[in-house]
Amino acid sequence: MSAVTPSQPHQVAQRRDFWVLMGYAVVLGVFGALFALAFMGVVKVGGGWYSPTSNTWMGGHWWWVAVSGAAGVAVGLLRMVTKLPDKTPGLVEDMQDQYVDPAMVTGIALVSAASLVGGASLGPEKALGTVGGGVGQWLAQKRGRDLEDRQVATLSGFAGAYGGLFSSTVLVTMMIIELVRPGGRRFTKVLVSCVLSGSVSFGIYFAVAGAVFLDAYPVPAYSYKNWYLVAGVGLGLLAAVLVTVLGVIVKGVERAFDAMKAPSLVKSTIGGLAFGVIGVALPLTMFTGSGQLSVVLKDGSTLGLGLVVVLVLAKMVTFAVSAGSGFIGGPIFPTLFIGGSAGVAVHLAVPGLPLGLTFACLLAAVPGALVAAPFTFVLLAAFLTEVGALNTAPVLLAVVTAYLAVEAVKYVMVGRKAEAAASAQPA
Repeated sequence: MSAVTPSQPHQVAQRRDFWVLMGYAVVLGVFGALFALAFMGVVKVGGGWYSPTSNTWMGGHWWWVAVSGAAGVAVGLLRMVTKLPDKTPGLVEDMQDQYVDPAMVTGIALVSAASLVGGASLGPEKALGTVGGGVGQWLAQKRGRDLEDRQVATLSGFAGAYGGLFSSTVLVTMMIIELVRPGGRRFTKVLVSCVLSGSVSFGIYFAVAGAVFLDAYPVPAYSYKNWYLVAGVGLGLLAAVLVTVLGVIVKGVERAFDAMKAPSLVKSTIGGLAFGVIGVALPLTMFTGSGQLSVVLKDGSTLGLGLVVVLVLAKMVTFAVSAGSGFIGGPIFPTLFIGGSAGVAVHLAVPGLPLGLTFACLLAAVPGALVAAPFTFVLLAAFLTEVGALNTAPVLLAVVTAYLAVEAVKYVMVGRKAEAAASAQPA
């Protein structure tokens, strides 16, 4: 019988480097919670200028345009001072690369704070993940750890940054595992270190701010029926359409800003003015969309089907303008607004479908297909809406359907590009 070596996955905990990583996880959990509390506090206080006269058409104030334009100027200047490149890696890209450039951490944090305070349609998760992951990368690199341990420490930093914000260690760990998909002994290291870091972060964050992200969108109770599974598939296809439209809008806006022969300061100022004007007309398109989605869910029937549909499309535009003009933030919170609002719209159009069903399915399916982390967002929808264990079955079908449909679209597009490139080659 061969001896079991410490290099095998189930023996990872018997190595010294494993316990060193656990120590890093505790430190990163404490740091992530404290930074998240400080960052979210700044964003909350700074965004206090948002006070619409109503949540319907033209419910904003025209002076908002001056604020969002000034935010664009601040974003442009901060990018110049911190020497951020025109294109910075996205949240998912950073996590999948398991690397954050420590040189970008300060610039991204400052620019993201200015973006969110200025009302950009972006989320805080990019700044939090960059800072947490960047500190994890720096700490492991400073201590002379090898590549594998540096990657694990980076992911542990992400978990520490998100544990308090999302109020769930399980949710954060599942998202990291889904996006990174570590194998072998790395799986044990990543799993345990992320659970530990996220748990420490959650404990500290909860003691100060409470559970800020759980049960945020309570929906009316409804009883499960078998035909809801079929409805889940249909809602998943609708989510795929929404994600595809969002991708087209984002690409179009990005190309438009790239085509501008103007400094980045001018682009960010134009972007700030643009989403500010849209915000005056449609106040619920401003900011991350977290608080605004609560309004849509509560007052959807008062707002009306037409306005809710327009809000979905307008949020896509403001998200694209914010990201394409140089503002920095994450995609999760805006797409939660897009998906949840679309769910409200479907219920208004088809009252026979329970609001809880349509809302939960699209709330999970839109970001789940966009970020390619379907199971994470099923769990997220269950936590946010409390639809119950039985009613998560249609939600899971909706997310998986949306994910497969979006990946099928990508497959077709990649195939066509390959064919076009091949036909362009000389014989």
